Amino acid sequence: MLDWKKATKPIIALAPMADMTDQPFCRICKEIGVPYIWREMVSAEAIIRGNQKTRAMTGISAFERPVIQQLFGNDPERLAEAARIIEEMFQPDGIDINMGCPVRKITENFDGSSLMRDPERAAAIVKAVKNAVKAPVSVKTRLGWSKDDEILTFAKIIEDAGADLLTVHGRTKEQGYAGVANWTRIGQVKDSLSIPVILNGDVTDGTSAKHALELTGADGVMLGRGALGNPWVFNEIGSVIGVPRTSYFVPSLEDRVTIVLRHARYQIERYGEGGLVKLRKHFPFYFKKELHDKHPQVDFIALRSALVRVSSYQELEEALKAVLAQ
Repeated sequence: MLDWKKATKPIIALAPMADMTDQPFCRICKEIGVPYIWREMVSAEAIIRGNQKTRAMTGISAFERPVIQQLFGNDPERLAEAARIIEEMFQPDGIDINMGCPVRKITENFDGSSLMRDPERAAAIVKAVKNAVKAPVSVKTRLGWSKDDEILTFAKIIEDAGADLLTVHGRTKEQGYAGVANWTRIGQVKDSLSIPVILNGDVTDGTSAKHALELTGADGVMLGRGALGNPWVFNEIGSVIGVPRTSYFVPSLEDRVTIVLRHARYQIERYGEGGLVKLRKHFPFYFKKELHDKHPQVDFIALRSALVRVSSYQELEEALKAVLAQ
């Protein structure tokens, strides 16, 4: 069983992102080199009610492991029951509780980062889930609701409740994803706890990961938006911070095309050909504007415009082959 205290440090992980870190994308990241995967959050209530779509989202394949399944909700007993169901069905390597999502439709139900405003309830949730499952239980949260020092008290409460690991995004709920992540505050959290602490926020490459780890002493880094369209970033981080047997190369345009087509095949395998519509949101990340400088002969604006309209694998393949021909 996964033991976060004994896990090789630094931990390098893919962050849970709603509608983005589903099985096909996680599979791509795992094949290229991410050590740990946090799957997109699912509703505890939907799991308990037997919602088939939600339960299917928590299915785990052997090639993805270790996989941490994130849950959101605000009722200790319901979260515990949902965690028990998921563990019984799919045996995730860990259960993570979302106490950091700043999205309004989540917080208005007192889920996500709203739990930081009720530390007693947050602690009760951790205790209930810990008692319900054998897998390690972690929490992902933020620096606070409105003040970035709220985490200093909240983190200790979460640890005392029995959490095995804490991931901290370096912004408050009110900041959302604006401004700069406060890594220094995360370092203070690390100094105050005995459980492992993972840093999240503004880590986008090997250089930023190394700086964040050196500044904070954190036990690892977690990437979300920085990994979209760039699953190679985990190998880059590993090579920069000196993870043994990690190699990195700057992906060529051909490499990108190969991975996009593979991602599409996994998408079809998982959702059917109609799943390519769901994949459209990933395409602009694979072909970001920065590629213009490296490949001025390619019309990436036209490419991105074409990709967000594809509805079949053949259309996707033809569009990408045309790019390579340029």
